Amino acid sequence: MSVAEPRRIVLFRHAKADWPQVTDHERPLADRGRMDAAEAGRRLADTGIAFDLALCSTAVRTRETWKLAVQEFPQRPKTVYEERIYEASPGELIAVLNETPDDAQDLLMIGHNPGIQGLADVLAGSAEGDARERMARRGFPAAAFAVLSFTGSWKSLEPGVATLRDYWAPAE
Repeated sequence: MSVAEPRRIVLFRHAKADWPQVTDHERPLADRGRMDAAEAGRRLADTGIAFDLALCSTAVRTRETWKLAVQEFPQRPKTVYEERIYEASPGELIAVLNETPDDAQDLLMIGHNPGIQGLADVLAGSAEGDARERMARRGFPAAAFAVLSFTGSWKSLEPGVATLRDYWAPAE
């Protein structure tokens, strides 16, 4: 794969979590979250993107979101559970993405707000259609995702280099 071919990044926020008496890292999905995770998986499958790699936070709610969403995919990408995604800032998430091997063309990151939304905002130097307006209007609710693309190596990923191609969030 060439670094001249556009790469795609999907930034996916975990689905709605429950609030039992456990640490934040151990919070499971709520019933609504399980439904929305599966729906997001169907929507992601509909994009036609054949992900080479999924980077998932180690938190219970992100792992459960990924487990439900990936069941809707025609094929499962390699998955890496990355503890640095949990509670990460956009800059910290870019640092994780910069370590991605260049043989990965299309990547999915499953994480948390405010980092995931902040990363979508900071990477998107431009947008197609009304994707930016829809994302600004809805924010980045649980189970939302943004599809971005950029050209270059993963090491060259930095603020403003990507185009926001699409945005989806579950019904309110």
